[in-house]
Amino acid sequence: MHPQLENVTRRIIERSRQTRGDYLQQIEAAAVAGPVREQISCTNLAHTYAASTDGEKLILKQDHRAANIAVVSAYNDMLSAHAPYRTYPEQIKTALAEIGHVAQMAGGVPAMCDGVTQGQTGMELSLFSRDVIALSTAVALSHHVFDGSLLLGICDKIVPGLLMAALRFGHMPAIFIPAGPMPSGISNGEKARVRQDYAAGKVGHDELLASEMASYHSQGTCTFYGTANSNQMLMEIMGLQLPGSSFINPDDGLRPLLTAAAAQKITTMTHLTPDFLPIGQVVDERTIVNGVVGLLATGGSTNHSIHLIAIARMAGIILDWQDMADLSDIVPLLARVYPNGKEDINAFQRAGGMSFIMRELASAGLLHTDVNTVMGRGLEHYFKEPYLDDDGKVSWRSAGSESLNLDVLAPAHAPFMREGGMKLVAGNLGRAIMKVSAVPDDRWVIEAPAKVFCDQNDVLTAYKNDELNQDVVVVLKGQGPCANGMPELHKLTPALTNLQEAGYQVALVTDGRLSGASGKVPAAIHVCPEATQGGPLAKVKDGDRIRLDGHAGTLAVLTDGFAERADEVYLAPKTMGVGRELFYGFRQRATAADQGAVSIGWE
Repeated sequence: MHPQLENVTRRIIERSRQTRGDYLQQIEAAAVAGPVREQISCTNLAHTYAASTDGEKLILKQDHRAANIAVVSAYNDMLSAHAPYRTYPEQIKTALAEIGHVAQMAGGVPAMCDGVTQGQTGMELSLFSRDVIALSTAVALSHHVFDGSLLLGICDKIVPGLLMAALRFGHMPAIFIPAGPMPSGISNGEKARVRQDYAAGKVGHDELLASEMASYHSQGTCTFYGTANSNQMLMEIMGLQLPGSSFINPDDGLRPLLTAAAAQKITTMTHLTPDFLPIGQVVDERTIVNGVVGLLATGGSTNHSIHLIAIARMAGIILDWQDMADLSDIVPLLARVYPNGKEDINAFQRAGGMSFIMRELASAGLLHTDVNTVMGRGLEHYFKEPYLDDDGKVSWRSAGSESLNLDVLAPAHAPFMREGGMKLVAGNLGRAIMKVSAVPDDRWVIEAPAKVFCDQNDVLTAYKNDELNQDVVVVLKGQGPCANGMPELHKLTPALTNLQEAGYQVALVTDGRLSGASGKVPAAIHVCPEATQGGPLAKVKDGDRIRLDGHAGTLAVLTDGFAERADEVYLAPKTMGVGRELFYGFRQRATAADQGAVSIGWE
């Protein structure tokens, strides 16, 4: 085990001793003996059974060894990634009926697509949709008649929201069931080129739409390595879904078999069995550290510098950006998947996928392997890959030991980078996250005068008016959780990339977020404290000289007298329309980004 991995883990354990202890006591007190449904009245039970089939009613009434499993789904057919979930509840019911158990569709949760709302007003609801999903999942599980849960979710805020709630019901087992990525469309490089040409006015709407539809073209997760696919990586490396199940396409013959296997697997983990394993005992400090390591090693989404903190806190674990930064110093970058490389997630899977990544990290002493997983004790279960055996059933076998595409997956002894893909930068502007996995080394340090904006559309207007044709640090303030819900700012990426490719030194500094697919332009994001909370970002002026240094880990205004300026508080404009007014309370309650941007209470 790498000593720094041990030190960071020990630090998290010590910091979390009280809160984790309280959490474990809480879930122990919530566990009951026997079927959960027997703890409620006959009237309650009648409501529970009313819509079930006669066979399901018989099982639930008479078999005290039978489990009743909750299905919580984020299905809708506007999200390509979630469209396959339409048939999953029936697949799950069938698989459980074969072995004498029951599943009930306990509830649905909202699932918005950041790809649709990107750059639009609705994006201001995106981050807090995570907390709405957590609340919705809690409502689904609150009936207190379930022995475990199967969670159907893939995309950006959906998996974190489902997991946050599952951990608050940590006395029950839970398994995530993915649906897989869509097959590859046009190359990501071609897609990016057309976007940049459109931003520069070289192609029109029709050409852009044709390019986008050739990329996003069928059911399944989008194939770039953004937040959705980072979610899948996390659920696998944290042992919360079946080994090798993350990146198998929806129409692959293995997919329905893996769904059935996950459904049947959870029945072996309930409190009705000798191998009772609630999710609150699967997710511990070591599991969280493994998640951070996986994120860094694969160049995953910066959104998880927020989500992992929120997830950990729901299990009584206190994670800090400094923990992530210290792990980034020792975790090598082993994957190059767009936007950190040319190839997509299907190429990642063909090259060796998660089994390769996890085995390499473990061999380098960079993973805790003696952990609980839904497959049992030990992360070694995940060094294998699923396949169809001679009986047409899903089994697991040892995966190949070599990368099948060294442009996509590198071994730990010869990584793409010697350190992870994410940095913590800090200085007189506060703390921020910098994703470096997709940024060339010669752009890790940018020093230039600031241009200050309070709206991303104003940045694009300035770009179109040639007002940014210079070395520039674009400062976009008033984009934090308390200001406007912290929308993603991926809409800026093509324009800023064009400026960078024109030869200018360009960087973005913001208290907002970037998309999980962003990364070409050096950026200090999630700046804390945010401008609406009196953060120093509020008093930056046009022309202030700013230095962003990913090597030294610094973010600072160099202008003389900056520290002596009077503190300011940015007053965010009133937000009405597209439901934003309904989220006023969320914005008022939200913690800072480095505390998970959580707007719901748990104590």
